[in-house]
Amino acid sequence: MKCEFIEKSLDIYGKESYNYINCTKLNFALSKEEFFMSKKLVSYFSASGVTADAAAKIAEAAGAELYEICPAVPYTTADLNWQDPNSRSSLEMKDKSSRPAIADNPVDISQYDVIFLGFPVWWYTAPTIVNTFLEKYDFSGKTVILFATSGSSGFENSLADLEKSVSSSTVMKEGIVIHGKQDSGAWKKWVDSLGV
Repeated sequence: MKCEFIEKSLDIYGKESYNYINCTKLNFALSKEEFFMSKKLVSYFSASGVTADAAAKIAEAAGAELYEICPAVPYTTADLNWQDPNSRSSLEMKDKSSRPAIADNPVDISQYDVIFLGFPVWWYTAPTIVNTFLEKYDFSGKTVILFATSGSSGFENSLADLEKSVSSSTVMKEGIVIHGKQDSGAWKKWVDSLGV
């Protein structure tokens, strides 16, 4: 249930109105005003364009602004070769303390209530550049909803690894893992189901 309410009535124009106790979804609570008026951001890291495509569709469905997490040094095809144990991405993912630099393209996180955070699943977790992004900004009191793209795996260790990069007052939840393409209706249905 998106919202629990104690009373439903009709206003003077015959329109339904509700007195809410609270609005809840994914174990976070929002007031009535926050539920309907929250300002949203879809932030994402995309190495090949797949996550970028998903992020754009989610932003459209959610009425959210879009922000790309860009590496200071772009990844090459060789960097992304997961079969090469010495490729850049392989080395970064072997070292959990790795924090690849992100491009100087600041975003004002303080103006958003809900942040969708997208990434491809690498080595059963989020790329460490996503930790760089989370550690650069203050997400205290924010709701962060994860979405990921993957050929076959789920979120795996992503949530646990990313929660280490934010304060305890940040509410971070798994949202959706995308396998293949989704139509616009599917995105809208998913976003609406979140109650944000």
